[in-house]
Amino acid sequence: MPTEMSQNANALQIRVYYEDTDAGGIVFYANYLKFFERARTEWLRQLGINQSQMAQTEQQLFVVKQVDTEYLHPARLDDMLTIQSRITHLGGASVHFAQDAWCQDRHLCKSSIVVVCVDANTMRATKMNPHLRSILEQAQD
Repeated sequence: MPTEMSQNANALQIRVYYEDTDAGGIVFYANYLKFFERARTEWLRQLGINQSQMAQTEQQLFVVKQVDTEYLHPARLDDMLTIQSRITHLGGASVHFAQDAWCQDRHLCKSSIVVVCVDANTMRATKMNPHLRSILEQAQD
């Protein structure tokens, strides 16, 4: 893991299981997106943002709009990964995340992910409610 970690970054530990690997015994590339999704969801939960509750009470959902991922080194069965997440930009309806996967001091994968807040009924982009935006502003780099 990097020696300097942003104060507002969050880290989630994830073990690599057999089901996460391909025939070559390395993590299947698409599984990094699952790891990143779990890390974002857990971080939001720690911040007090429950996405199920948000959908019911606010009629708002987060959906992934864009992903840019670079694979640097493979992860293997039984590796303990650290997934770091941080907010790099906050728009009216969007949140830009930078996420990184590490195994000890080896940087495995990095990703830039744009998540958009949408109206649960129309599935169209909508501005985040002020309380949600305030929480995310405090968590931003």
